[in-house]
Amino acid sequence: MGKIKKACIMGDAMIPGEDFRPAFQRYLADYVNDVKIGDWETDWQKLQFRRLEVEKQGPEIEIVPELLGPEDKEAEIVMGLFVPVSSKMMNALPALRIAGVCRAGLENVNVEEATKRGILVFNVQGRNAEAVSDFAVGLMLAESRNIARAHMAIKQGEWRKTFSNSDNVPQLKEKTVGIIGFGFIGQLVARKLSGFSTEILVFDPYVNTEMVEEFGVKLVSKEDLFKKSDFITVHARLTDENRGMIGEKEFLLMKPGSYFINTGRAGLVDYEALYVTLKEKRIAGAGLDVFPTEPVQERDKLIELDNVTLTTHIAGTTKEALTNSPGLLMEDIQRLLEGGKPRFIVNPQTLDNPEFKQWLTSIRS
Repeated sequence: MGKIKKACIMGDAMIPGEDFRPAFQRYLADYVNDVKIGDWETDWQKLQFRRLEVEKQGPEIEIVPELLGPEDKEAEIVMGLFVPVSSKMMNALPALRIAGVCRAGLENVNVEEATKRGILVFNVQGRNAEAVSDFAVGLMLAESRNIARAHMAIKQGEWRKTFSNSDNVPQLKEKTVGIIGFGFIGQLVARKLSGFSTEILVFDPYVNTEMVEEFGVKLVSKEDLFKKSDFITVHARLTDENRGMIGEKEFLLMKPGSYFINTGRAGLVDYEALYVTLKEKRIAGAGLDVFPTEPVQERDKLIELDNVTLTTHIAGTTKEALTNSPGLLMEDIQRLLEGGKPRFIVNPQTLDNPEFKQWLTSIRS
């Protein structure tokens, strides 16, 4: 068996580089001659700003991480969480053959450029699916049942019993829930809501009939989902095609007593249109964990509203979601190196790239 010359692991404030080491030792150490482990961004607040800007503008806005130097030119694998894998990084690592990120989102990876250069890209689908699906259901309850508002009132010395939806406080049982995006997270939301005897509507252009039958949900158009749902929860991946897919037109279709939940991507939603919808009380309320600008500014208009629950982009942040993801990534790369069938390859066409095929053969032989 051949050896990979070098691997570079670049952690950050959310998953430090050293937290990758146990997974590396377990899955990849036998395949790699040398490894560099460090951190791309160690300041939590700076990381939140930088990763959000990359999500909006792509990885090319970032410079090559200072962690990488001339001695890393022979690195053939790079791994991390939010580190930007841009064309600049690829130029700095001319021998690169595999780039892996411990997250489902690919906003920090220039996949198109990687594919052109014969670099295979891995992500980790479903690493925080349990966490986000739990949180989405939690936000439905917190917003519709005024849990956070009642808590805040008590903290401020008020025994509050009246809220903006007091005339029509709902229970989840037998309500219609619309799920936008039916990947790992959307499926888990559907499964967890089954205990409430809800009817589940799904809008996802890429979902297949078998999946719909397996989960007992109903596939509908986006328009029908917005018209018929009592709760709408967003779990679609952000792409150039669906950016801003939910705006004034969609909000006007919603029932007056309905709720909108977003624990997915802020870029899917026109937040100005949502603000107007909430301010004019066209819908009962919203629960939001993601925002166009993070942290939310003190002057943000959403803060003034009494029919929205706001959280600090924490839906996917559980101990298990973070600690398990390096292992999921590296185990999948190990599958490739051993001739197995990986689950998380993003650009499978790279497997037919002549240079990549030659490299992989040399490692397997």
